[in-house]
Amino acid sequence: MKRRHLAIAMLVAHSAYAAPNQEAVIRLQVASIDATVADTVRQSATLTSNEQQWVDQMDRALVKQMTGNKGLSERLHNVRLRRELLQTIHYEAKRAGLEPDLVLSVIRGESNFRKYAISSAGARGYMQVMPFWADIVGEHSSDLFNVRTNLRLGCAILRSYLDKEGGNVSRALARYNGSTGTQTYPNYIYASWVN
Repeated sequence: MKRRHLAIAMLVAHSAYAAPNQEAVIRLQVASIDATVADTVRQSATLTSNEQQWVDQMDRALVKQMTGNKGLSERLHNVRLRRELLQTIHYEAKRAGLEPDLVLSVIRGESNFRKYAISSAGARGYMQVMPFWADIVGEHSSDLFNVRTNLRLGCAILRSYLDKEGGNVSRALARYNGSTGTQTYPNYIYASWVN
């Protein structure tokens, strides 16, 4: 595993000079997905204090939202699974250099926490990742309903768009949705922000 991380670090360092295409960057970001791990969350049970605080805060916010939303309540009623999902969201967001709140809002806006959501365009899972991305990055990310795969790939895509847009979150969100040039989708995600 250390060898893989070293190789990824070297490739990322080299990529700063080689200006690789977007697909190559995303491929590097998802390369550490362990294809042998089933649909699981981050394996470490140890949380940092910041991570624990965020999970606790978002869990309270989701429980409050579940009160008035039967569908959301049915999807997130299991306390252990809900907290594990939040932990994984935090981990994958931070791993990609994103704010966990932003990723949580994208999930809320894209799938409303439906793990097996499929859009009319064919996007799948929590972050509504299009299947062509799995084809681009390879076999390790072919199961877009796998929690870790979906979150890691979705975060990698969003991160690459954020980089491409020079840190402009609204433009990156519009790219993520395929609606560059409008504010409709970014405004929708901002409205989905979980506080």
